[in-house]
Amino acid sequence: MLPFSDACERNKAPILEVLRAAFAGCTRVVEIGAGTGQHAVHFARHLPHLWWQPTDRAEHLPGLAARVAAEGPANLAAPVELDVLQAGWPAVRGDAVFSANTLHIMSWPAVAALFAGLPRVLEPGGVLAIYGPFKYQGRFTTDSNAAFDAMLRERDPQSGLRDFEAVNALAEVAGLVLATDHAMPANNQLLVWKK
Repeated sequence: MLPFSDACERNKAPILEVLRAAFAGCTRVVEIGAGTGQHAVHFARHLPHLWWQPTDRAEHLPGLAARVAAEGPANLAAPVELDVLQAGWPAVRGDAVFSANTLHIMSWPAVAALFAGLPRVLEPGGVLAIYGPFKYQGRFTTDSNAAFDAMLRERDPQSGLRDFEAVNALAEVAGLVLATDHAMPANNQLLVWKK
């Protein structure tokens, strides 16, 4: 049985609409933290001009690989291992990087490592798109996001919703400039930066 995320099923259509424009001029996408692979399959299928490279940590690769093998279109590559905290990132590059529902699960050092590592995978002039819930100026956008943050921190004190300003500062250090901030369903955002 393939791994499955209800959230991926609910958010894949609105994310796709933003990515159609954000990745219109791109050819290769590296997805960091592809998880169940549902997004990778959906986006590769609906954006056939892109070569989509899913990545994740070793423990998620078997399920991810099974989904790619079972459902992936021809422009969806076999997944490769990428742990942002490891010194050795795989030799994959793209003119776009995508990550969904990862920053609030990672520790803050892992978030910083992801942005510090972007030059290894994102080509000059590339686009970065990150989906998930954020705080703005230290404040939750909704009560439900505050409750979600409390649940995450109870499960893992190093996780939790990230401040947009802190994340954007990491992006700027990596040479990225915020292009758009899209409000998405279920109190999430899709942030798009350009290099």
